[in-house]
Amino acid sequence: MISHIDHIVLTVADIERSVAFYQRVLHMQPVTFGADRRALVFGRQKINLQTPGMETRNRAATGAGDVCLITHWPLARVIAHLAAQGVPLLEGPVAKSGAQGPITSVYFNDPDGHLIEVSVYDGAHAQPPA
Repeated sequence: MISHIDHIVLTVADIERSVAFYQRVLHMQPVTFGADRRALVFGRQKINLQTPGMETRNRAATGAGDVCLITHWPLARVIAHLAAQGVPLLEGPVAKSGAQGPITSVYFNDPDGHLIEVSVYDGAHAQPPA
């Protein structure tokens, strides 16, 4: 029935601060849609951003997100890039289980405290760049 995730929504304190972080640190492309809503596009997915109370149909809280993102960069390059951007690692590299098999991951927080996991698939499960 379900084929893939189209987008997720993160609740943040300051949308433009989050746009700047995700653009600088994770090379996502910022876009504006709808009535001046902001999002970050990567591959065929996007992260929509909202502030508390913007969406009354959910109970979203700032910093409550936990997102795993797959990279085609080697993790050593990701770690070096995060260090150069002043983003401290919380954990990793560590072995984890992804949707399609074993992954190796690093963890850090975005400016609002959302837990961000950047991972690579191990061996035969490696994903080609999008």
